[in-house]
Amino acid sequence: MTETAAVARKRHPWRIAWGVFGAVVLLLVSIGGVYAFTLIRTFDTQTEKISNAFPADAVRPPAAPAAGSTAVQPTPEPGAATPAPVAAPTTPAQNILLLGSDTRGATDRDLAGIRGERSDTIMVVHVPADRKNLYVMSILRDSWLEIPGHGTAKINAALSWGGVPLAVQTVETLLGVRIDHVAVVDFAGFKGVTDLLGGVDISNPIGFESYHLKGHYFQEGALHLNGTEAMAFARERYAFADGDFQRVRNQQLIIQAVLVAIMHKSVLADVGKTTSLVSSVTPYLAVDEGLTSAYLTGLAWELRAVREPEVEFFTMPTNGTGTSSDGQSIVNIDWSALAAVQNGFKTDTLGAYQPEVQTMG
Repeated sequence: MTETAAVARKRHPWRIAWGVFGAVVLLLVSIGGVYAFTLIRTFDTQTEKISNAFPADAVRPPAAPAAGSTAVQPTPEPGAATPAPVAAPTTPAQNILLLGSDTRGATDRDLAGIRGERSDTIMVVHVPADRKNLYVMSILRDSWLEIPGHGTAKINAALSWGGVPLAVQTVETLLGVRIDHVAVVDFAGFKGVTDLLGGVDISNPIGFESYHLKGHYFQEGALHLNGTEAMAFARERYAFADGDFQRVRNQQLIIQAVLVAIMHKSVLADVGKTTSLVSSVTPYLAVDEGLTSAYLTGLAWELRAVREPEVEFFTMPTNGTGTSSDGQSIVNIDWSALAAVQNGFKTDTLGAYQPEVQTMG
């Protein structure tokens, strides 16, 4: 069960960045080979490549078991027949880190060499070995932890201090698993994506007056949002007693709505619209050198049966908010509860994890 389902400084619309990246994957999953080649070329030519995206192997967790390896068989009971060896999944589990940045939109700088910017959007997409689901974990940007080589700080400082490699190392250290791929997403293109889809439909759990869209009130209940409205909805935190926590839940609502709209047959059957969607997404992506069209197409094929209900969202366990020794407002990580999440990532059993609603406490 997703966390969303369980409960029904400068802020930027790319906070729901993973949805744009996921849209590229799910589009390729759904459209098959008729015109996927054109979209693949678009992905290759319009995305930036991040060289040296990962920290040194010496400080990284081990990679997932190699594809095609044989699983260790348990010892049979006395008198029982020896079971035949069981092959491990032909594809290992994958972890993809998504970092949000609006650098290009604000400064016209590239995304691949980003540094000096804090990543307010941090999400880890876990692709299980059986390829039957996707799990997306949001990490609150103010989570207080050890940044390798820099002492304790908010997690979003890692990108600012050491670029993508330090951000990757920080998340790998936090979860105890290797990040296989990383993408930096500039969400400036989100408005156009939403409008190309004809808007998105959500069920708003809490009515509020928008801080970012002056004079607009988002009523509780069913809403149809255009691109401008969706960005304002996803960015809001000031209207909520629960601040960032409610904003993350709202972001997940928007992501799900975007995926539902993308998967609609009227979109997938429209070659022009699908091509326009991918073209509007890829200029706002920077990816590691291994995240190629070949990798993406292979992953898309493996995930071909996955639809919106199989995409599960949750937020990393927290223990309320607090204040650091130097006076910063921070989010405390619930290290005890995090152990179950770490185990889920390490053993590829996130499907068994039951998230709890995260609040300011």
